[in-house]
Amino acid sequence: MKAEFVTSAKEPKGYPPTEFPEIAFAGRSNVGKSSMINTLLGTRKLVKVGKTPGKTRLVNFFLVQDSIMLVDLPGYGYAKVSKEEKKQWGETIENYLTERTQLIACVLILDVRRDPNEDDLGMLFWFNHYGIRTIVALTKCDKLSNNQNASRVAAISKQLNISRDMFVLFSSLTGKGKDDIWKKIQEIVA
Repeated sequence: MKAEFVTSAKEPKGYPPTEFPEIAFAGRSNVGKSSMINTLLGTRKLVKVGKTPGKTRLVNFFLVQDSIMLVDLPGYGYAKVSKEEKKQWGETIENYLTERTQLIACVLILDVRRDPNEDDLGMLFWFNHYGIRTIVALTKCDKLSNNQNASRVAAISKQLNISRDMFVLFSSLTGKGKDDIWKKIQEIVA
């Protein structure tokens, strides 16, 4: 799949002046956002994957097939940074979500093994408030059995008060869910 890094920006003035529809990826700092984007693009190297959580601090734009932009947002909720830095990340994410007219959907990424926290709930509330279509991806499903995954999907569905069919189980290790996410993205783009 043809994909290329376009730019990184902290503020709207640095965003690329394109008209391509954009799908943003949001999630906690250690949830596997960068790995997910690399898996979706069929590469391991395009999006930098850090050993320590919280590496993505800017909004990163990737052009796919000369027709759609995947956008990697800074992770949220990482404890080992200052309150000031967390506030800046929050502002960076908020600026993108409110200012970017090309944004057509967000992939909210959660770890299937963890309960959604306040930050996750806040992000989902934000997407709903601004009418942003949302795909909820539950990563790291390779670490659980099928029964455990089913049980976790049911629990998270109840916690978020959204239908189970809104979720996609995903693993960057096995590629599970890759086609399902692309299918949902293509339905939204169409």
